[in-house]
Amino acid sequence: MNISGNTIFIPGATSGIGLALAQRLAERGNTVIVGGRRTALLERIAAENPGIHAVRIDTADADSIRDAARDVIAAHPDLNVVVAMAGIMRAEDWTTPSGFLETAEATVTTNLLGPIRLIAAFIEHLQAQDDATIVTVSSGLAFAPLRATPTYNATKAAIHMLSESVRLQLAGTSVSVQELEPPAVRTELMPGHETSENAMPLDDFVSEVMGLIESQPDATEIQVERVKFLRYGEARGDYPQVVAALNAADPHNR
Repeated sequence: MNISGNTIFIPGATSGIGLALAQRLAERGNTVIVGGRRTALLERIAAENPGIHAVRIDTADADSIRDAARDVIAAHPDLNVVVAMAGIMRAEDWTTPSGFLETAEATVTTNLLGPIRLIAAFIEHLQAQDDATIVTVSSGLAFAPLRATPTYNATKAAIHMLSESVRLQLAGTSVSVQELEPPAVRTELMPGHETSENAMPLDDFVSEVMGLIESQPDATEIQVERVKFLRYGEARGDYPQVVAALNAADPHNR
């Protein structure tokens, strides 16, 4: 993905990493469309960020995804980048069904079915472009588990392998697949993360990501330095130590 000159749709970009990335990409000469569920918030973001457009989308709802895709393509026929940013992260207690089942089902719907449905809604359009990119968003927790969030970890591991597999299927087409792998970042994704000393400042994270996109436009995985501790634990041979350190630092660990 080139750093500029794109038309980019980022559902799940009304706060946190998604919004910060949308703002930086717009500053670099891209047309950016953000998506989210709350109409008033979308209108405010569009008003406060000239050049950023907004569309309502609920990434947990298949019909909403199809409707949003139709509207985005109609308004922006040169769309060539889709960033599957939306996701939820919730603590679970797997010692009893009431402690995890409802949350697990919602997490799978948003974090795994959501990106699958987004790709389905846009894949034919993207293949018709001369140069297009699907950006998936996994996590350092795809490679080392956080005790408090089993289903989140599992969905992000699935996104990693989905990215690897779809990239193989799209080889030789005009569509590339890049996987963004955030570490813990100071956002409102979970209570306590926004102020956690163990999480990376949001501005630092987005700045490093933008630098990586610019310097490595053909990279298959977008990895800030901080995530490599989690990403390569097994390869280094210190996976048990990585898991222990990760969970010792987590405020949700009990």
